[in-house]
Amino acid sequence: MKILILGGTGAMGRPLVKLLNKKKKSDIFVTSRSVHKDYDNVHFIQGNAQDDVTFVKSILLKNHYDVLIDFMVYESKILAQRLNLYLEHTDQYIFFSSSRVYASSRSPLIESSPRLLDVCQDQEYLSTDEYALAKAREEDLLIQNKKKNWTIIRPYITYNSNRLQLGVYEKENWLYRALKGKPVVFPKDIANKYTNLTFGPDVARNLVNLIGNEAAYGEIFHIVNNESIKWRDVAEVYDKVINQVTGKHLNIKYVDNSQGLQTVWNTWQIKYDRLFDRRFNSGKIITLTGMSSYVPVEEGLTKCLTNFLADPQWLTYRMNWGYEGWSDKQTHSLTNIFEINGKRNKLRYLKHRF
Repeated sequence: MKILILGGTGAMGRPLVKLLNKKKKSDIFVTSRSVHKDYDNVHFIQGNAQDDVTFVKSILLKNHYDVLIDFMVYESKILAQRLNLYLEHTDQYIFFSSSRVYASSRSPLIESSPRLLDVCQDQEYLSTDEYALAKAREEDLLIQNKKKNWTIIRPYITYNSNRLQLGVYEKENWLYRALKGKPVVFPKDIANKYTNLTFGPDVARNLVNLIGNEAAYGEIFHIVNNESIKWRDVAEVYDKVINQVTGKHLNIKYVDNSQGLQTVWNTWQIKYDRLFDRRFNSGKIITLTGMSSYVPVEEGLTKCLTNFLADPQWLTYRMNWGYEGWSDKQTHSLTNIFEINGKRNKLRYLKHRF
């Protein structure tokens, strides 16, 4: 089997490539903007699959692939221009959407639950191509296409040792402050909501069973842990690990609501996702693949945070210096200006701090 993965070096892509490599009959080709060394049956192709359609065409027009797995995040108009290219040059196109497409629901979410694009009345929001709306519009492009050799995947919040979330924050936001002894400002209206966190390798294990599976053609699956947990309880898990490893604590300053945070963060992500309770029913994919076991949230987060603290590696592009300035203002803290890279980031910090 010949498999092409567009952008397979992230939280879900890395474990997926490792699993596929164990299948000796598979040749895996992975695009990445950075240089990687080939190993075993894994071959890396350097280039920008998200922005450079010429690069993508140079790969697809030379070979036919049994499976094309697409991790890219496009504007909806970009996928509209490429979709036929993808569907025509592979037997199965696996499109990574997101469970952020779902509207708020009192019942556990299933694949047919209402999406924001279909039921939201906020015209200002609908006029954007924000992530959840873009993914839903791209799903519609597939559903309306005459070809049905596609499978849509809707993961939700996926974590590993390099990606650990708290509400809307990545580890570069909340953990960076915590390890410096600074309070982390966390809105109560997010902290008290139920969320869903799924271990990256669990997503990969389930996805492997959909690859080349004709019963998955023309179908949508969310791959998520059935366990729901409040963000406040996630913070307690993190605090326990930080204290055990470093002797410090995760000092959280709770504020009543997220209105202030929305001045320095993606308002739509907060309003139309993190302020929703998220519970899921994963019965559809379990019925198809028979896989129902997931790493318990506390166990997985504990392991991943412990691993990260043993050798901290920060992704500086995830630093939000406007948020840092806002947080420092709320907690009467200061950041050394020499910590901040770039004039624009320095100005953003100073604007929100003072």
